[in-house]
Order: sequence, then structure tokens, then C-alpha cells
Amino acid sequence: MRIDALTLDFFRNYLHLETDFHPEVNVICGDNAQGKTNLLEAVAYLSGVSHRARYDRELIRFGVDHAFLKGRISSHDRDYLLEAELHRGARRKLKSNGVPLRNGAELSGLFQSVLFCPEDLYLIREGAAERRRFLDECVCQLRPRYAQALAEYKRLHEHKTRILRDSEEKPSLLETLDEFSLGMAKAGAVLIHYRAHFVKKLRETAPAIHGDFSGGREQLDLQYETVSSVRDPLGPVKEIFAWLLEHQEQHRQAEIASRQCLTGPHKDDLLVQIDGSHARTYASQGQTRTAALSLKLAAREIFFRDTGEYPVLLLDDVLSELDPKRQEFVLNRIAGGQVFITCCEDDRLERMLRGKVLRIRDGRLI
Repeated sequence: MRIDALTLDFFRNYLHLETDFHPEVNVICGDNAQGKTNLLEAVAYLSGVSHRARYDRELIRFGVDHAFLKGRISSHDRDYLLEAELHRGARRKLKSNGVPLRNGAELSGLFQSVLFCPEDLYLIREGAAERRRFLDECVCQLRPRYAQALAEYKRLHEHKTRILRDSEEKPSLLETLDEFSLGMAKAGAVLIHYRAHFVKKLRETAPAIHGDFSGGREQLDLQYETVSSVRDPLGPVKEIFAWLLEHQEQHRQAEIASRQCLTGPHKDDLLVQIDGSHARTYASQGQTRTAALSLKLAAREIFFRDTGEYPVLLLDDVLSELDPKRQEFVLNRIAGGQVFITCCEDDRLERMLRGKVLRIRDGRLI
């Protein structure tokens, strides 16, 4: 799997960009705040993932009402032209070979990517929301059904939260509460099922990578934490649904009293431990970076085993923070698929790798 060429118009700080890529390694050089990360974000967006923007309008160049992305990709021995048209105040338009797509999940079914950036330190350091986001980004690209269930769950959760919040002034709103709880249990069961199976694969893959990364000095362990009534997260969706519904009913009055959604997969977490201690609390800066990068490299391996092709790997300002030994480890690990790596102008990285070097200045290819 690879992206062969990319065209951008009014995307982030790019007025216009048109370039092709090397099938293996692409080193993107430039000073800070010139557009290197924006270029990686554009590639990731064509796989249905936006790691920095909550709304599409954030991706549109300031002072302009629209943006366009076009990528020529190769996936499973077929060529595709993926297009995204973004507008302020209107829904985006996605196409594959000129055929309209309904949502980002259909993009993910054609093209996958895994990105590691400095913000991924938050994957270990911050609260559960960051780790849920990591799981969601990975599973959405592998399982279209999951992406649909996630969108539905978020919609229902937002409505139910509004009902609970406003129920004190409008008690009649509670008449619809059970309907939303039922819908959340149905969608939530799908989320828990797929998250649990993905974490199982992570547990089989990430510890070995982390062990090699740390020179065998550290042991990584992962645990999936979900609703307490779910006795087997790996079980059938129907059973998980029944357990969730039971839990919802038990907490109904407590939710009304607190005016909050107290239970559901929107509170799930991926517990990360190093040598038996919680990484979020006790890991050093180096351990945090190693653990986060191990999770991303493990996700890449899982994608390969699941689809038969490596996803495009996007490494944003990662190697500059690692010592030479760890740099060598990462470079050895990324063989076999297409990789994009950003670095500063004075970085030696471009001399360490064979491939193509793209120099970016002020949103332009020079």
C-alpha cells in the first residue's frame, strides 16, 4: 500500500502543492512551522483519519472557503484516485475514482495509515480519552462496521447527555431516555467487541517490540478496561449488549440524579503498564516515548497481518528525540512499507536513508 502522488489546494498553509512520492522512504525537511506536519496530515486524511482537527473547517486555509485534496494511491494491486473537497458550512465530498463515498470509513477501506507525532506522548501521559482515540483511529480503518457504530454511539451519547442535563427544567424529556439508552447499548456492544479484539492483538505484538526497543530491560503490559458488567469483552456482541443494557438499567436513577451518562464505552481505557507500574503515573519521558512508539509500530504490524499490506507509516519529528541506538532500531523496524519522516533542515536523517527528500518552506515545495 502506498500513495504515489498528492495534490493540495488551500489545505492548511498550502496554497497549492503537487508532488509525487517514493514507494519506500520520503524524508520531508524544513524549519519549524513551514508545513511538514500539514503534509503528513493530508496523507492521513485520505485514509479517513484526522489526528489534529476536530472539524474539517480547521483544515481550510485562512481566508478561503474551501480546500481540495487529491491522492493517487495503490492498494491491493489496484490504483485509486481519492479526492476530498472541504467547504466551510457544508458537508465534505469524498470520491474514489470519481464515485462519491458516503463517509471516511469508505476511505479507510481503501487506504490506511499509522501516524506517530510528538503529541502521542499524551497517549501515555493523559487521560483515557487519548487512548480511546488511538483505538478508534486504528479499528475504524480495519472495520467499517466499527466506524459506523462509533458515529452512532457518539450521536446517541450527545442526545442522551442533553436530555439528562435539561430534564430538571423539562421532566417530559425523560420519556425518551430509555430509547437512547437502548441505542447506546446496541452500538456500545459493537465498540467493546472490536476494541477488545484489537487490544488482544496489541498484547500479542506490542510487548515484544517494546522489549527490543528497551534492550530487554523493560516489560510492557496492556489491559482493556470497560464496563464492569461486561464479563467477557471478547464474547459475542449479543451477550455484550445484554450486559450493557443490564448495567444501564441499574444506573438509570443515578444518571437522572447526576444528569450525566455514567456508564458505557465512552469511559473505556487502555491500561499501559511498564514493569508492573502504571506508565501514566510512573514512566519517565524516555519510557513514555518508547511505549507510545511501540504501540504505533504494533498497530502497523496488526494492519499488515489483517490486510496483507503495510499501512503508510507517518513519523512526525520522532527520530530527533531518540538516541542513535533507538534511531537504528526504529529504522530497522519500518522496512517493508512506505514511510514518511519529517526532520529539520540540519538533520542528518536524509543522509541515513535512501529514498526521496522533499524540502518544505512556507507551505511550498522547494
